[in-house]
Amino acid sequence: MKRIIVLWVFLLSMQTSFSLEITIDSMLQKIADEKDESSRVGLIVDFFATTQDSDPMLDMQKAKKLLQQSHDNDDRIGEALSLSEIGYDYRSLGNTINGLDYNIKAMAIAEETGNDELIAAIKIYVALYYKDLADYPKALQLLLSADDAASTAKSYKIQSWALMNLGEIYNAMNKKDSALMYSQRAYELCVRINYSDLLGFISLELGKVHAKMGNVKLANSYYDMAIEDAIKNMSPKYLNQAYYAVAQSYYNANKIDSVVMYAKKAITAVKNTAFSNMSIKPAKLLAQIYESRNSDSTVKYLKMFMAANDSLFSAKTIQQGQILTFENELRQQEMAEEKSNAEEHRRQNIQYALLALGIVCFIIIFLLLSLGFITNEKAVGFFDVIALLLVFEFLNLLLHPFLERITNHTPVLMLPGLVCIAALLVPLHHKIEKWATHQLIEKNKQIRLAAAKKTIDKLENQTKT
Repeated sequence: MKRIIVLWVFLLSMQTSFSLEITIDSMLQKIADEKDESSRVGLIVDFFATTQDSDPMLDMQKAKKLLQQSHDNDDRIGEALSLSEIGYDYRSLGNTINGLDYNIKAMAIAEETGNDELIAAIKIYVALYYKDLADYPKALQLLLSADDAASTAKSYKIQSWALMNLGEIYNAMNKKDSALMYSQRAYELCVRINYSDLLGFISLELGKVHAKMGNVKLANSYYDMAIEDAIKNMSPKYLNQAYYAVAQSYYNANKIDSVVMYAKKAITAVKNTAFSNMSIKPAKLLAQIYESRNSDSTVKYLKMFMAANDSLFSAKTIQQGQILTFENELRQQEMAEEKSNAEEHRRQNIQYALLALGIVCFIIIFLLLSLGFITNEKAVGFFDVIALLLVFEFLNLLLHPFLERITNHTPVLMLPGLVCIAALLVPLHHKIEKWATHQLIEKNKQIRLAAAKKTIDKLENQTKT
């Protein structure tokens, strides 16, 4: 019986994994097929929404797949968002520096695209790291800029992210009025666009702000909304945070019985889940409360606190191993990409070399023919123009990629650049064309005269004989 149960669980997990792979591949295909940039950003945001706060390692694997697809399709938007998501996952796993590094790379790509919606999203991700580092002025600068960019692009979902984080940071800075204003704006915007994903978290922030302002009843009503939303969305993470916030509020009011009740609820919310280490704070709070009573519960919750700490350490150890594996896979992917780029560059160099050799051979053959045979003046002029056009168009072909790089593919800058190249090449083209045509035609005239003279001399010799 036990073997049958184990086999059934194994088959069920295999089926779940297979179904998940199909879902991921289906979403990736939708992203690849979407031509509208704004819609593609929205699809990518939805692609990561289900895993970014619940399973960072799976989210990383999804981001890696999107990154590979984006490289293959030359999709700079997908590339920027996948790099940013990898950075977000590093942050979730406690590696802030690596996370910031990936998001800085993502920001450079986003700025190259000039897409306001994409730039706003990446700025919000970058701001989270400065928030973690308590560099609030830098975080606020990025979030305010993201708010403006998202508003300009009419990307209200991304704008709600900026407003929500602005409220949280101002609350951390104890600037209650600003925190309340931005949190309310975020809440109202989410309601207006029917975007419910953030309502629970925003309600929690509004509860914290009102608690600081002494509006206890209003704070509790917002906490209740956050708890209801977490239960509805089956989110143990946010349910734990909401219960712990309520416990903290009662602790500040010295209502110990309520503190105990909600701290226990916070622990229960994450028990036997991937977020079990989030029981650390409520367990520590309970241990402090029971310590003054010399109760056996002090030892119980102290042990729970220590167990949660050990669990956190073990989880991080496992995650570090998974991260190393992921980094190795990503490095192999980058090496394959570099190899492919090197091969493409080599093929282009070979094509340029063959083009150059072909042009040189054409000119040599043309000169040999024009100097060795009597040819028509119009034919000489025509082939001369063809040869010179080949030379100068080849030069233009070589210079065009360089021009694209220095102008960043900006049409407004590329046009003057092309005009400058034409202004240099066209007069030089005409000058060389005129000189070469003149020389060849004169040479052909001499050949014609020499041939005519030989014919005349031959006829004269025949007449004399």
